[in-house]
Amino acid sequence: MAAQPRFTHNASGRFESRWAQVTVLDSPAVLLEGMAGATVGVWCAHGEGRATFPDAGVEAAVLEGGLAPIRYADASGSVTTSYPANPNGSPHGIAALCSPDGRHLAMMPHPERCFLGWQCPWAPADAGIDPAGAGPWLRLFQNAAAWCAKEA
Repeated sequence: MAAQPRFTHNASGRFESRWAQVTVLDSPAVLLEGMAGATVGVWCAHGEGRATFPDAGVEAAVLEGGLAPIRYADASGSVTTSYPANPNGSPHGIAALCSPDGRHLAMMPHPERCFLGWQCPWAPADAGIDPAGAGPWLRLFQNAAAWCAKEA
């Protein structure tokens, strides 16, 4: 059996806590349905968020299968491996991994900390985030509720 990917200690060797920007890519992830193409901010607070691939074949399969659906992005919205925009040093800017069937999503940023507009410390003026309304990550939780209701 091939060694599976995992999240390990940040390349900086430190706990990293900051507002970062990520890009959501097309993937089978149920929780990210309808979010592909979005570049949004998200809170990071972790000491072990660097994606590691002990097996190069598994890494290739993850990338080819669209199973790394959230990537750290720089100020222009491009995927980055550069610190501090990529706070943990993940290859390919990987911030999340999902299963091929889309039912499982593991991510190190914290969307639960910014699902309301007032929880977002900054967003471009054209992002349409109302401090009194929904934040960009509410959709992830709405997708979860819709999937559960459909499966019930």
